[in-house]
Amino acid sequence: MNLSYFVTILPRFVKLLFKSLLIYSLQKPKLLNTYLKQRNMLLFLDNIRRLLICFHYITFNRSVNFLKSEISYLISIFGVQLTRSISPFFLSIETANYCNLHCPECPVGIRQATKTDQLLFDITLYKQLIDNQKSTLQHVILYFQGEPLLNKQLPEFIEYAHKANIYTSTSTNGQFLNKKNAREIVLSGLDKLIVSVDGSTQETYESYRKGGKLQKTLDGIKELVYWKKELKSATPLIEIQFIVLKTNEHQLPDMKRLAKKMKADRLTFKTAQLYDFENGNDRLTTIKKYARYKQMPDGKYQIRNSLPNHCHRIWSGAVINAHGEVLPCCYDKNSEFSFGNINENPLNACLHNKKATDFRNTILQNRKQYEMCQNCTSK
Repeated sequence: MNLSYFVTILPRFVKLLFKSLLIYSLQKPKLLNTYLKQRNMLLFLDNIRRLLICFHYITFNRSVNFLKSEISYLISIFGVQLTRSISPFFLSIETANYCNLHCPECPVGIRQATKTDQLLFDITLYKQLIDNQKSTLQHVILYFQGEPLLNKQLPEFIEYAHKANIYTSTSTNGQFLNKKNAREIVLSGLDKLIVSVDGSTQETYESYRKGGKLQKTLDGIKELVYWKKELKSATPLIEIQFIVLKTNEHQLPDMKRLAKKMKADRLTFKTAQLYDFENGNDRLTTIKKYARYKQMPDGKYQIRNSLPNHCHRIWSGAVINAHGEVLPCCYDKNSEFSFGNINENPLNACLHNKKATDFRNTILQNRKQYEMCQNCTSK
């Protein structure tokens, strides 16, 4: 089971249940009936279905490993590293290391990659990895930097993990979603699909998603919704993700209406990760709630949250790029801190070798020394 997803969805379920009981307690049964007949009732039932699906992923070994990982992380807050007997409970796998769009704040988007640089994750290696980790692995995230749907075998990646009883998710710009692969994705057993939609009009959308067509993405979402209904599937959860920038912040209300119209399960407004922010940036949002950075008295900008000398992300999971290199987290965009390669050594050997152990120790001593951590929201 993906325990983090369970923890996220449970409060929503309880809140909706409480709201229903509150209406009933006010002795307004007609209002209650109206309320339950509308979309909230459908959401209520859908959340129940998803909770039941999540229970399916619970195993004894995964629960024990998860608890060991959380305890180890809590101990690390006091500067002590205990990870030797712990396996990652989530992994990010880069199914493709290139993209069809040229988003200005994405290292892949601004990189002029040649065809010789373009690489797909080897599916045989992937299956070996899943076989070796499935007793403790809870969640496989099938994306890192490239566009996952550029790998035509993506449904097979998903299905293999799904059959191993592992929660699966991926993220896409939606440009390649069509009737055929939308059906394949639903049939594969994917649990969650994030679709990036950073504008409600083409002009605003393409100001960030360079080379993209908004209507293509919306048509792809429609296909997913259609096939979920046609195949009577509660999954994947369709989450529209909107990165809040100065160039699109005026469209937040429009996005709420659009997400509802598209029948997406969730709409998320995400803070923007910018690489040149210290002296300000034209894309910095003016909405404080969605601002990742704050201006200091000297006029410089820095990340809003503190950077304590510990990190939950590197204690609980890892990233494996298309080359097979094991990275500490998704902020290591240029693979500077590779712990090893799973083409040469088992994953757990890479995660517990001297290089990995030394890296975690430096995080416990001074996390701020790493430039990649300056953009991180993990605690």
